[in-house]
Amino acid sequence: MRSMKDVRVGDTVIVKKIHGEGAVKRRIMDMGITKGTDVYIRKVAPLGDPVEITVRGYELSLRRNDAEIIEIE
Repeated sequence: MRSMKDVRVGDTVIVKKIHGEGAVKRRIMDMGITKGTDVYIRKVAPLGDPVEITVRGYELSLRRNDAEIIEIE
């Protein structure tokens, strides 16, 4: 399984599946990160947390542990 935390800056990936349960999964889906969505990795903070992405035309910062549960292809 390849997760979003393993992606390099400048890559565009497609969300395959969101692992996790309850409120965490719902919050990620409410941000627009759903199955089949293209996600562009814009920046990663010097210590690796947070990751700045572009999804559905807007910029979003995502914590590393949240990016870990997003499976990509």
